[in-house]
Amino acid sequence: MTTNQTSGRRGLVWAIVGGLVLIAGIVAIVVSSLLAQSAPAPTESAAPQPTASPSTGEPPAGDVVDASVIDHGWLPEPITTDREVYIRAALEAAATFDTQKSTRKEWLGYLDSWFTPDTRYAEADRADRLRAAQLELRQGVVLPQEEWDSLANEDGRVVATATGEPVYVPVTDDASGDMSIGTSDVTLTFTRSDGSGGETSYEEQVRVSVQVLCGPGSVPTPDSAQRAGDCKVVRYFTEPLEP
Repeated sequence: MTTNQTSGRRGLVWAIVGGLVLIAGIVAIVVSSLLAQSAPAPTESAAPQPTASPSTGEPPAGDVVDASVIDHGWLPEPITTDREVYIRAALEAAATFDTQKSTRKEWLGYLDSWFTPDTRYAEADRADRLRAAQLELRQGVVLPQEEWDSLANEDGRVVATATGEPVYVPVTDDASGDMSIGTSDVTLTFTRSDGSGGETSYEEQVRVSVQVLCGPGSVPTPDSAQRAGDCKVVRYFTEPLEP
């Protein structure tokens, strides 16, 4: 083998080795770059940040004015602009109570908070119309004082359940279109002491009508999450109204 041939082969070997070193260097650079990109960047706080949810303008389902009223045996007033949801609740509230957890006067005072003035009347007349509607509730709609006392003597309570969808009647002179009169069957479940340490229950069926306002003219309960526009009671009727 000649000297030139030996030198040529040595040059080829070193060229190959140099190429491999160059390739290895490129691979190392690429890998380092990928690792740097995949590594999480340090943050000032590890605590997750809350994600804001879009607002629909309607309170979440289940919102009520005061959930604690159930401790008195009453039905909480819903916060809603849905007239059917509110009408059903209003009809049930007018006959749901526990004589051992509150007096009739306290219960009626609570029902007063469901009312809003009738916007069909002049501003100067609305307070009088409101008082008249609340008096009508006391005298012609809810359980009379004598029957309350009789039920109280037997540790009684009543739970009302509206059955079926309300039937609606047009409201006269309502230019706003925000008022509704709904009529529905209501099942009253009476529970009394049986005199021997137990209880006895029975049911009665009634049909009741209520007028509600679900519009900007409604007056929310003070110091509550209700807003103008949420449904409120205008009037209960002594006799059911039908189309």
